[in-house]
Amino acid sequence: MSTYYQIFGGKINVISADPSNPIKGQVWFNTATPALKYRAATTAGAWATGGNLGTARRGLAGAGTQTAGLGFGGYDPNQSLTEEYDGTSWTAGGNLGTARRALAGAGIQTAGLAIGGQTTVAVANTEEYDGTSWTGGGNLGTARRYLAGAGTQTVGLAFGGSTGVVTGATEEYDGSSWTTGGTMATARQYLAGCGTQTAGLVFGGATTVSVNNTEEYDGSAWTAGGNLNTARQQLAGAGIQTAGLAFGGSGPLSATEEYNGSTWTAGGSLGTARSILAGCGTQLSGLAFGGFAGGVNVTSTEEYSGAGTAVTKTVTS
Repeated sequence: MSTYYQIFGGKINVISADPSNPIKGQVWFNTATPALKYRAATTAGAWATGGNLGTARRGLAGAGTQTAGLGFGGYDPNQSLTEEYDGTSWTAGGNLGTARRALAGAGIQTAGLAIGGQTTVAVANTEEYDGTSWTGGGNLGTARRYLAGAGTQTVGLAFGGSTGVVTGATEEYDGSSWTTGGTMATARQYLAGCGTQTAGLVFGGATTVSVNNTEEYDGSAWTAGGNLNTARQQLAGAGIQTAGLAFGGSGPLSATEEYNGSTWTAGGSLGTARSILAGCGTQLSGLAFGGFAGGVNVTSTEEYSGAGTAVTKTVTS
């Protein structure tokens, strides 16, 4: 049997803080905790509690990553607030030019995109974030609310939603203007999406009832993908076309599902079941925040570690 020394070429380190990038199997003693810790792979996806939003809200949008997230807009009343997440806590960012709810998001924390939504009516407004402030971008061709977004600030994608009537319309953004893309096979609102402009993913939502349909975008047309196990609307999503993440939804739901490019499988459940929430990140490192639970808007933030993700664990007696 190999010893720890033979595998790692050293003894167990005694240190005052966890290492910044430990590898699977590494063991150390943290004197500040104090505790013996090790790096291991999870056997299943799981959510852990993160730092709360500064303002409870639902109907907001998200962008970015688990350690550099962006949350903006939302409701009750309509919000222009933007908050930035650093992996631990949220801090205030620059306000949207137009307060709104039921909007979509795309991009990253320093290059975000706020798309459509609702003031008192559906709007076509697009705004671009530079890490400090929002400026106006090109308007959507079709004003809509309860839509979804994907991609980046300069290569964005907006799809679905409601103009007053549920739509399957798709639009592509080039950093200044939107042009018409392929129409989804199933028109829907309250949907979620992820991916890129040339490899997009849409899942869930509602026609007149909740649906489980998944569709994949190739830059010009949508084709059918594998169905969600649980039909749902008012959910959130993260990831890419071949590694998607779906979580939450009306009910409210705590169920999480992971997509591998053809089928959805169950992941770890949210700690707080909720609907009309926002999300961002990846399938291995997702972020869920805000939403509606127990009859109130919530500030709750949760961080996802997907199946097989390396995590730090503490040895207990």
